[in-house]
Amino acid sequence: MTAELARECVRFAQMGWMRGTSGNLSVVLQRDPLRLAVTVSGVDKGEITAEDSVVIDADGNAVDSPKIPSAEAGLHARIARVAGAGAVVHVHALATVVAAEHWPGGVVLKDLEMLKGFGRYDHEEVVIPVVRNSQDMLELGDAFEKGFDPKVPALLVARHGVYVWGDDLVQARHRLECLEWLLRFKVETRDIFTGRHS
Repeated sequence: MTAELARECVRFAQMGWMRGTSGNLSVVLQRDPLRLAVTVSGVDKGEITAEDSVVIDADGNAVDSPKIPSAEAGLHARIARVAGAGAVVHVHALATVVAAEHWPGGVVLKDLEMLKGFGRYDHEEVVIPVVRNSQDMLELGDAFEKGFDPKVPALLVARHGVYVWGDDLVQARHRLECLEWLLRFKVETRDIFTGRHS
């Protein structure tokens, strides 16, 4: 699992979505008690290795390790618990942040074929929730849980980034790639569809 985390980080770094040491990934190891492997803090994601992860508990604290987990580990654990996710990815793709800036009440997506890759039908109206940024993971977790829709495996954090989850890292990555495309389309066609999709 730790090698898989490293491979996915390198992939996202090459896409420009995990610049410098930003972003973090996690995968659930067991449910009871909840344990996740999460990337450690302060490591260049383009150079990360299988050694750069740590096991955390349901509160985001390292379990029997001196390694420091990502500062956002607690939110990963909260998403895994509430959504039943097997893996959570958090990146800073620019389109996700710009979309949250334009539509702070939630980003509405509809009539786009790529929604199928996000796990929804193109005729459905999907609203990607947006929450205000905070360095307090309890506050962010509460905001996530308050607006949680089990049919929408993503959360936009204003002026920060996006969290997307799935049954495993591959599904989470596929959903993220499709969501980034959807949000980029939404942003780049904003002037064309003003009033229709706003």
